Amino acid sequence: MSLLKSKRHESKKIREAARGRECQVRLPGICNHNNDTVVFAHVRLNTGAGRKESDLFGAFACDACHSEVDRRTRHIASLDVVKAAFYEGVFRTQQILLDEELVTLA
Repeated sequence: MSLLKSKRHESKKIREAARGRECQVRLPGICNHNNDTVVFAHVRLNTGAGRKESDLFGAFACDACHSEVDRRTRHIASLDVVKAAFYEGVFRTQQILLDEELVTLA
């Protein structure tokens, strides 16, 4: 199934799990390390403006890292550096979700 045509899977449990967590993106010089600002930041792959990927594809991110990933701020010029940190954060977040059984593998 193409990513463009795939169904968006939503999980309120995953999105709410971000509250009060440690930022998993951890952009050097950007991350504010403030757990009170952490949200679930979605990966943007084959989605249009205003459409998000499924809730499994994202990371716990503080507001500063989330703004940098979404490019609302551009303190880090290299998009490749930002993407690498974000995808590492996605993997760390997925491990947390698996460890806490907020998602399961069949």
